[in-house]
Amino acid sequence: MKLTDILTVSRIDLNIEAGDKDGVIERLVDLVVDTVNGTDRDTIIKAIRAREQLMSTGVGNSVAIPHGKTNAVKSLVAAFGRCSEPIDYDALDGKPVILVFLLVGPEDAAGPHIKALSRISRLLSYEEFRQRLTNAHSADEVLAAITSEEEQHFDLKG
Repeated sequence: MKLTDILTVSRIDLNIEAGDKDGVIERLVDLVVDTVNGTDRDTIIKAIRAREQLMSTGVGNSVAIPHGKTNAVKSLVAAFGRCSEPIDYDALDGKPVILVFLLVGPEDAAGPHIKALSRISRLLSYEEFRQRLTNAHSADEVLAAITSEEEQHFDLKG
């Protein structure tokens, strides 16, 4: 599985204007609901917020990776957003967040969910990749950056 298998141009917003964590989560969930048939907005938001209550998914370096498992989706799906202004996300390093990857999958897909979460986390640990996402001018540029990083850091054969 590649991240570009679960993230599409239509689920990327490079100008999220949300004043807070909830606003960003709601915008990214809306991208999922608008592009994936059979999803339920409120159930997805509830799953993401329940995970946030355990511990913030603001992982540091201006990055957050909100995620959750719910049967409101039939398969693993991702959305990506870049905030127009840094937002307080209760990040582990105490700094505001700009780049946000949302990941949601069905409850019975723990393995793929963890694998995708790990892959996103690893890619976002690279400063150069974060800069490419920060400076991207289009959703296509975001997908190209992800494709390039995955090819560089992961064995995608088989």
